[in-house]
Amino acid sequence: MPWYAIRPRDAADPRWPLPQSPVITLKAADPDEARARFLEAYPSRPFGTPGSPVADAGEAGLHEDDSLVIDPCDAPAAPDQP
Repeated sequence: MPWYAIRPRDAADPRWPLPQSPVITLKAADPDEARARFLEAYPSRPFGTPGSPVADAGEAGLHEDDSLVIDPCDAPAAPDQP
């Protein structure tokens, strides 16, 4: 199964759930599955900022939106072991 890199189209997008990580890599069969897995892992639909979301704001998050860029990539490097 290939790897995909998912990142926000705009690096300053306040809806991105992991501001400390500009890119998330995951395995998926295709880009559509990669998007679905990302949205399953980060289902929040915040309005405002990730630190201060508004409950029940509707579809204000990354759902049904072209704000995600999904590109094929190499497998991420294994973490260093102490």
